[in-house]
Amino acid sequence: MRIMGLDLGDKKIGVALSDPMGWTAQGLDVIAVKGPPEASVERISELVRQYGVGKIVVGLPRNMNGSFGPRAERARAFAGCLAGALNLPVELWDERMTTLEAEKLLIEADLSRARRRQVIDKMAAVLILQSFLDSQGRPRREAGGKNPGGPEEP
Repeated sequence: MRIMGLDLGDKKIGVALSDPMGWTAQGLDVIAVKGPPEASVERISELVRQYGVGKIVVGLPRNMNGSFGPRAERARAFAGCLAGALNLPVELWDERMTTLEAEKLLIEADLSRARRRQVIDKMAAVLILQSFLDSQGRPRREAGGKNPGGPEEP
């Protein structure tokens, strides 16, 4: 089952998608927000159908002290709208610092400012989704197919 990760912004929604095994997150799309974010549900619904998504993870903005502000309430409302419209489980996931981390990674990759603006929301969605996937306790495979910390496979 694939899992979709969303980074909800004022002007754009970054979209990431897991591989079918739920091990890695890849950037998929950036959706321009025209009107209320709920207007973006149609495009998200298309992607859900196209990729066989079984769950959605929405980034939940929290203040550094752990409290919730207006952006968190907006994310909660959007998650509820998605769950109702798509009849899928939708989970909120702490997204503190993901945009800053994405910006740092893109600068380290030597992307121009213009290019960073184009992909930062998608990269933030990747970081949100990968954090969620990592928390699920799925074993990762090393290069060569070895399962670290797990039994050797024949």
